[in-house]
Amino acid sequence: MWFSALDGFIWLAACAIPFWFAQRWLHRELQGVLVLLTRREEIGLAMYALLFFPGVLLHESSHFLAARLLRVRTGKFSLIPRLLPGGRLQLGYVETEKSDLFRDAMIGAAPLFTGGAVMLWLGGQPLGLAPLAGLLSAGDWAALWQALISLPRLPDFWLWFYLAFTISATMLPSASDRYAWLPVLLLAAALLGAALLAGAGNWLQTWLLPLVNRACGSLAVAFGVSLVLHAILLLPLGLLRRLLCRWLGVELAYET
Repeated sequence: MWFSALDGFIWLAACAIPFWFAQRWLHRELQGVLVLLTRREEIGLAMYALLFFPGVLLHESSHFLAARLLRVRTGKFSLIPRLLPGGRLQLGYVETEKSDLFRDAMIGAAPLFTGGAVMLWLGGQPLGLAPLAGLLSAGDWAALWQALISLPRLPDFWLWFYLAFTISATMLPSASDRYAWLPVLLLAAALLGAALLAGAGNWLQTWLLPLVNRACGSLAVAFGVSLVLHAILLLPLGLLRRLLCRWLGVELAYET
């Protein structure tokens, strides 16, 4: 019984944690491949930024629109990539005025909500990935394989696949986006504890928990679709990077 009441939270953790690692891994592999192909770091990074432009546009626009909706002043809006100290690449940014913790947390989380919503739509309609979860959970491997190999025959599949890839690869908030999350989560936990002590446990379990659980379940689906897309690309990218390193006689050193 407890699993059905918390399945959204459980699936969210099961999909979000491996997706976070997969996204970091894929970004590293892709940057390495582009630098090896061009043999010039600045050209490789420029191609990398251009590849992810649709996702970066959605990410930064989400920050901008959330700030405007919450009546927080905005400053510079840039989609031009730039190298930061330490060799880190910044694909875009929006300057926003410091506000209260709640509004800062909502502005920081905006790309996650918009990106998740777009991934839910792309996975359910143009890409037709929704039935795959049922086949996977049922262990019907033959039907799952047939469904996978039939995906490229869908109308405009590669366009939708590219958009889904770039959006999923850029929808996670950065460290600067997340700075207000911890205080807000601690405050929410304190309010929840106070409500439980006040005797509101039954009301929370009946009304609030199902709503939050369903929201987490929807976000878990978005992360799951994103994880599948990253898993499809990680193996060929990793193999290509190894082949290029061997062919060119070089070895890439990644910063941790």
